[in-house]
Amino acid sequence: MSEIYLIRHGEITQSSPRRFVGQTELPLTDRGRKQMRQVADYLVGKGVSRLLCSPLSRCVESAGIVGSALGLRPEVVPDLREIGLGVWEGLTVDEVRERFPGDYEARGLDLAGFRPAGGESFADVERRVWAAFETLSKSNSPQAIVAHGGVNRVLLCRILGMPLENLFRLGQDYGCVNVVRTGRDGLCVEVMNFRELSAQ
Repeated sequence: MSEIYLIRHGEITQSSPRRFVGQTELPLTDRGRKQMRQVADYLVGKGVSRLLCSPLSRCVESAGIVGSALGLRPEVVPDLREIGLGVWEGLTVDEVRERFPGDYEARGLDLAGFRPAGGESFADVERRVWAAFETLSKSNSPQAIVAHGGVNRVLLCRILGMPLENLFRLGQDYGCVNVVRTGRDGLCVEVMNFRELSAQ
């Protein structure tokens, strides 16, 4: 029996109105770095022996902050990257509706299976991230993953037996920690969306 600490990267710069980010590279804010220092403080002393992260820069930087505190070098795992949104990336909801009539509404009707042109569905994301996660779940020592809101939600849905259509019912704030217990009876979500409120 052990733990997997499933972490969302720190806060990133966002525009107003908000735009679809997907795999677009955006830097952490100063508050995002503070959030990750608090995550690192939370993990110190918990025996984490391995630290994995998405290849996107917001996760690499977040994992670097955590790894420095834990004395671990983050391992970049390409399959932990965020959902690819194809032609939607960088667009606002209004721009998507204008350029691709009907697509935004179609996604709402099939959140698990809809793919923007050149992008992925959440079902696609689940298939690629689960294999990476399942490898970790076989370890007998605590592990940590720094990933994304979309990635974390599809993993939590799978563990909880929830339909992917409900993934946005699960909160995943910047710099949050989810604790998944591994054992003979399988996987159990013990903590979800924990964060140090002073960093928000």
